[in-house]
Amino acid sequence: MNKKKALINGVSGQDGSYLARLLLAKGYKVYGTSRDAQASSFHNLTRLGIKEDVKLLSMALNDFRSVLQVLATVKPDEIYNLAGQSSVGLSFEQPMETLESHGLGTFNLLEGIRFLRHPTRLYNAGSSDCFGNTGGVAADETTLFHPRSPYAVAKSTAYWAVANYREAYNLHACTGILFNHESPLRPERFVTRKIISSACRIARGSKEKLQLGNISIARDWGWSSEYVEAMWRMLQQDVPSDYVIATGETNSLQDFVVETFAQLDLDWKKYVSINESLLRPSEIMISRGNPLKAEQELGWKAEHRMNDVIRMMIEAEIGK
Repeated sequence: MNKKKALINGVSGQDGSYLARLLLAKGYKVYGTSRDAQASSFHNLTRLGIKEDVKLLSMALNDFRSVLQVLATVKPDEIYNLAGQSSVGLSFEQPMETLESHGLGTFNLLEGIRFLRHPTRLYNAGSSDCFGNTGGVAADETTLFHPRSPYAVAKSTAYWAVANYREAYNLHACTGILFNHESPLRPERFVTRKIISSACRIARGSKEKLQLGNISIARDWGWSSEYVEAMWRMLQQDVPSDYVIATGETNSLQDFVVETFAQLDLDWKKYVSINESLLRPSEIMISRGNPLKAEQELGWKAEHRMNDVIRMMIEAEIGK
C-alpha cells in the first residue's frame, strides 16, 4: 500500500516540526519546504530527531513557478500551509512582506492545486488575530473578522482566498483558526518563550530584568503539539470546513508571568519592568476561543491549559 504524501510549508517552525513528527508516526511520507532548503538549519526537526526522515525541498511561496514545480514533483495528498511571516509585532514594520507571504503565498498554492488537478487537500493556518477585539466574547466560526494588525489583515486575506476557492472550484481546502499555542520550539522573540527563558536564567542567578509591554492583555494559550493533531483531523473530514482551535480558557499576560515565576519560587515583581517601547500601535485586549465545533465534529479537545504549558516549557528550558 502506497504511503500518503504530505507537504508541509513552514516545516522548520514550531507547528511544522510537531506536525512532521505526527505525520511520520502515522506512516506518511513527509516533504517539507523552505525558501532555501540547503541553507536552512531545520534545528527544530533536529531537536525532535526527525530531520533525516523528512524530504526537504526549496520552494518560494511568492513565486508561482516555484510552487507549481514542487507540487508537480511531489503530487501531495495533503498540503499544510504553515509558512509566512509569523510575528504580529514585526508586521507593523514589514506590512507588505507580511501580506505577500500569507496572501500571495496562499493564492499560489490554491492556483497550483487547481491547475494540476491532483486530488490534493489543503490545510491553511489561520489566526485568532483575525477576530480582533470581541469584548471578551468567545469567538467561533461565525464571528466576524476585525483585524487590528497587518499580520491579521494578511491572515484574513488568506482565509477568504481559501473559502473562495473551496466554493468556486470545489477544492478540499480549509482553514484552522488557531488561538495562541506555545512550546519550547518557539523562538525567544515570542513573548511566552521570552518570559520562560528570562525567568529560568534569573532562577539560575542572572541579574537581568524582564522587560515587557502591556501585561494586561489576555490570551487563550494552548500546547502546540496538541493543535497539530487538530490540523490533521480537519483534512480527514469528507466535507471541508473551517474550525476554531482553542482551549476556551483565557488568562492575562500578567497571569502568565506570575505563574511562571511562582513555579520557579520567585516573586515576579522583583524582576519585571514595563517598557513602553514594546507597546504596539493597536492591540487585542482579550482573546478567547470557542472550540465547540472542533470537539463535536473532529473529536478534538485541548488537554493542556496555561499552567501546564508553563510547566512543560520550564522543564524543557531547564533540561536544555
